Amino acid sequence: MNLSFLPNFITLLRVFLLIPLSIVLLNEQYFSALILFVIAGFSDALDGFLAKQFSWISRFGAILDPLADKALLVITMSLLVYNQQLSWILLLVVFVRDIYIVVGAYYYHYRLGPYEMQPSNLSKFNTFVQLLLVTTLLVSLGFYQLPTLFIEGLILLTYVTTIASGIHYGWVWGGKFRQEIKRRKQQSGQSSNQQREQ
Repeated sequence: MNLSFLPNFITLLRVFLLIPLSIVLLNEQYFSALILFVIAGFSDALDGFLAKQFSWISRFGAILDPLADKALLVITMSLLVYNQQLSWILLLVVFVRDIYIVVGAYYYHYRLGPYEMQPSNLSKFNTFVQLLLVTTLLVSLGFYQLPTLFIEGLILLTYVTTIASGIHYGWVWGGKFRQEIKRRKQQSGQSSNQQREQ
């Protein structure tokens, strides 16, 4: 029996899990939200493990998995902002950073064609910090109240890593973009010279 569909199936379940998660968050049922959020996080680790361990990797999964992860974070953070448990300024910073990267990626693709973009270590750390912040907030609201100073420290760290990772992407991929443009111009100039010599 071919089980290669399992990682994508688990990812789809994570997407559908956003519906009950949104409902319990809107009703400020934070303990239930915490359980659903942890299940969603576990499913992310599980589908990633299965895909890598058994080489069950597909183009569909490669696109859907990061979108599902981002949707989980953004929707949860948005509803925490709606419930006045998180600052809308932080959410705006997260949105601007993501839109900046998406627009930059689209422009790179539009000008230079297909490319393979891997998340940097700083970006992975930023995602980890955002997940840690959301989890900590849900734990504090629905299970056990954590020190305010600890949560405020995580919020500050989220600001720093979000802005830093956005700047880092612009620096690295902007450099790659300029190098590729320069390389293609040089190739074009060499081709023109060869044609004139012929």
